[in-house]
Amino acid sequence: MRPDDPSLKRLTPPKLTWGERTYLPQIVGGLIVTAKHIGGVMFANKAITVQYPEEQHIPSPNYRGVHRLNKDEEGRVKCVACMLCATACPAHCIDIVGATAPESWPDREKYCESFVIDELRCIYCGMCEEACPVEAIELTGLYDLTGLSREQMIFDKSKLLSVFDATKDAEPMKYGKGPTGAAAETTTKPVL
Repeated sequence: MRPDDPSLKRLTPPKLTWGERTYLPQIVGGLIVTAKHIGGVMFANKAITVQYPEEQHIPSPNYRGVHRLNKDEEGRVKCVACMLCATACPAHCIDIVGATAPESWPDREKYCESFVIDELRCIYCGMCEEACPVEAIELTGLYDLTGLSREQMIFDKSKLLSVFDATKDAEPMKYGKGPTGAAAETTTKPVL
């Protein structure tokens, strides 16, 4: 299309008034929204803030918090050191050292001798949980994760198993059977 085409319609920008050029209507509009929020909190008792730790936050059912290593019916760690969780992890925060399983464990060839997750590097995406073929690793609903140093935020196998012991009653295993042999709410892993 050429600039001198007769079918071309030329638009001129509207002239702004003095108030519009100073942005006063937009500023006043923003202050009105802020005043509505303040009025809702002061007069309608709409609480915005949770008074933690007196009031505990209840996360949504699909919240992904601290990791745990699950145990099987015999109390052993379920991990078979297949390294799929470490391979699937986009943050590269999982480090596993596998070892040959004792002959008294006929159901597996390997087990994890060492299992370490750097919780500060983790992005809590849940890819490790999805990749695990034996449902050995899960993310729990624990959200109040604290530590005084980087070393305290690196969870080794014993710390991950202690998270399982602390959460097994409140959050049963999502798939398969738990350490008591009772089936969880679903018995098959969903296909995405």
